[in-house]
Amino acid sequence: MKKNLFKTKFSTAMIVLIPVCIGINYLGKFIAAQLKLPVWLDCIGTCVGAVLGGPVVGAICGAVNNLVYTITTGDVQSWPYFITSIGVGLAVGIMARLGNMKSFGKACVTAAVVVVVAVVISTPINVVLWGGTTGVVFGDAIFTALREAGVGLWLASFCDEAIIDLMDKFLTIIITFFIMKALPKSITSVYETQDTIEAL
Repeated sequence: MKKNLFKTKFSTAMIVLIPVCIGINYLGKFIAAQLKLPVWLDCIGTCVGAVLGGPVVGAICGAVNNLVYTITTGDVQSWPYFITSIGVGLAVGIMARLGNMKSFGKACVTAAVVVVVAVVISTPINVVLWGGTTGVVFGDAIFTALREAGVGLWLASFCDEAIIDLMDKFLTIIITFFIMKALPKSITSVYETQDTIEAL
């Protein structure tokens, strides 16, 4: 299975899947922003694309969504996190190819890995561009409280990002897990990668 980690089958079905997953990402982020939820919900499509199509497809879905969302909504805070979205797509795709989306317990392991990836990538972006905050009220309240208590900028920013990602990414992976369970084999089999497919 390891030799297939990055193999990608850009069939007609895959080309259709990518914009659908980007649309799921966009809708999730838009709803979360409008309702001011303490999560982003912007990578459900990325994770679905990564599980079905592999890490390359997941990375594409994530990166494009951030750029499209910024262009169409004017939310300039979103675009730098296309790097995080790429990381999430790659992580979920790799974990799925290793069999870590086949049971609820293994999906939770995938979620934990994704949280670490997202926090490690996003925290420096938060510090450099936004003074350490995430833009989510709940997390930023924790950031402010920690800073007022004398906690350093980087650690406070890390905690801000971690608490939001812990909720967001676990919820996202659980939703993805149940979406995959609900899809019939006739659909998922279309995206299965065979050894004869050449690697990118």
